[in-house]
Amino acid sequence: MVRTPLTPWERQRGERFGALLRQARGERSMVDVAAAAGVSAETLRKIETGRAPTPAFFTVAALAGALGISLDELVVACADDPAQEGPAALTA
Repeated sequence: MVRTPLTPWERQRGERFGALLRQARGERSMVDVAAAAGVSAETLRKIETGRAPTPAFFTVAALAGALGISLDELVVACADDPAQEGPAALTA
């Protein structure tokens, strides 16, 4: 299966998501959070650095649970910026 290249908007959203996870992790080690979520530390590292900007839903849900963040909070924090192009701009 060939993946369609990500748009700059999708990459920026992934970077915002990664930054949110880093902030929520605080002083906890990456290994501890990854283990609590049932993912590898490398997966968490890739998400936090934006190298994996579109993680699977169950990975996002597991990380949110391990960090005590609701999925609603994640949606709001990573919502589209109306000033940028992206799916939200298409519905406006």
